[in-house]
Amino acid sequence: MPDSSKAIFLSYARDDAAAARRIAEALRASGVEVWFDENELRGGDSWDAKIRRQIDSCALFMPMVSSHTQERSKGYFRLEWKLAVDQTHLLAAGVPFITPVVIDATTEATAIVPPEFMRVQWTRLADALPTTDFVAQVKRLLDAPVAPASGAVARRPEGQVVAAGNKWHELSLVSASGFLWALCVSVVQIWLRA
Repeated sequence: MPDSSKAIFLSYARDDAAAARRIAEALRASGVEVWFDENELRGGDSWDAKIRRQIDSCALFMPMVSSHTQERSKGYFRLEWKLAVDQTHLLAAGVPFITPVVIDATTEATAIVPPEFMRVQWTRLADALPTTDFVAQVKRLLDAPVAPASGAVARRPEGQVVAAGNKWHELSLVSASGFLWALCVSVVQIWLRA
């Protein structure tokens, strides 16, 4: 029985439903639980609430990027994408969550996606046909241990090195808070002398 704490949420434009079904079936055949709203929702379900709960509790969020998502500036999948981005703010640095999959010739440079999607490696599935390598990579991500603490370097299974934290950002915050503290102390000292 699949582990629901390691489920994947598959997000797609309605025109890509057949491609999403192929990907979901390939993953399910290897024992991965996939939340695929076309098959998961039943009569009487609170559709929006169920989608939000699944995004909140899934282990990986897999947005499918395609010419269909490019054509639609408005769609429920865009809300799903934003909810997934919100989830990343609750996760430790380096924990894999958003795993974009491109199913056609759409390029990363022209993709209309949240900036957070550009911070991770994308997978390309020609003609939306999932490969055994793709399924194996998804299973590795589901089984990946939590990444090292912020600022450390984590190795992805593909061998790419990715910074687990933004040291410059951390240093900027420390410097800015130290500067503000010193400024407050100076203002108080000047006020007491007056």
